[in-house]
Amino acid sequence: MNNKIILTGDRPTGRLHLGHYVGSLKNRVRLQNEGAFDKMFVMIADAQALTDNFACPKKVQDNLYEVAIDYLSVGIDPEKVTMFIQSEVPELTELTFYYMNLVNVSRLQRNPTVKTEIKQKDFEQSIPAGFLCYPVSQTADITAFKANIVPVGEDQMPMIEQANEIVHTFNRIYGETLVECCAVLANSKLEQRLPGLDGNAKMSKSLGNCIYLSDSPEEVKKKVMSMYTDPGHIKVEDEGKVEGNMVFTYLDVFSNDELIKKYSDYDSLEEMKEHYRKGGLGDVKIKNVLYNILEEMLLPIREKRKYYEEHLDEVKEILKRGTVDARKVAGQTLKEVKEAIGINYFD
Repeated sequence: MNNKIILTGDRPTGRLHLGHYVGSLKNRVRLQNEGAFDKMFVMIADAQALTDNFACPKKVQDNLYEVAIDYLSVGIDPEKVTMFIQSEVPELTELTFYYMNLVNVSRLQRNPTVKTEIKQKDFEQSIPAGFLCYPVSQTADITAFKANIVPVGEDQMPMIEQANEIVHTFNRIYGETLVECCAVLANSKLEQRLPGLDGNAKMSKSLGNCIYLSDSPEEVKKKVMSMYTDPGHIKVEDEGKVEGNMVFTYLDVFSNDELIKKYSDYDSLEEMKEHYRKGGLGDVKIKNVLYNILEEMLLPIREKRKYYEEHLDEVKEILKRGTVDARKVAGQTLKEVKEAIGINYFD
């Protein structure tokens, strides 16, 4: 099979932030605009979000349209991709049910991503079965659309590995039916795992250390001014450390020499770093440079967001249309899976 089919998506548990943007969203827009694929699906994984938010479904409901608007605001084009809601494609649930027979509980528990999240969510003593099995659900999502290209963050690599294990097992038992996939990561390690404003290893909604794509200029300014820098750089004339300084970390990701020249007195980021190391460059000044660069990037996103917030019916129609298309594709795969297993009794 030579078709290039892309599947990607996010759980609607909160608005999307800069970590999502550099880790996956920017990559999706690039892939979409390059057009070097046959089909691209963008899924809002609300059913998966319920596996650890089952007691507060309103959190998922409230954020579903927020995530859809974030997608449209960064440039995801519904004329080029199929945007859909996971829970509205019941074929995915049926595929998950069949795939659960192909993996054992101990293998799911060994999945590094699942292990980390079980610890983070304090599920060690009582793991919801749905949460433990969400790698199987992800496999259903990927295989339903015969996706062989899956743009993900670095932390999702074990999920891709497990999905391919299930694909191999299915094809070995029932014959060549499902398609193996490969992950597409962001360009750099920093983009794959953008640290939080506080220096924490990862920007995270739950840790409250993010800049959201929907933040106002005032909110962005406040957050940038609170960013972790070098605790030893107390006075402007003090020598400063660039390594571990979140402002310079973000400048590494979001700036280039043209932007540095535009918003500072330096010709390059390296020149600015060297001045900071020697002393004589204050934290407020470098934070202002970062703020201006981020605002230039966020302004068009914010303007598009405002349009879609005021035209929510248009967003709903895009999702409805995409979901209808997604069901047709997933339905065909389900038919092939049942034929392979031999449970297509009335066909």
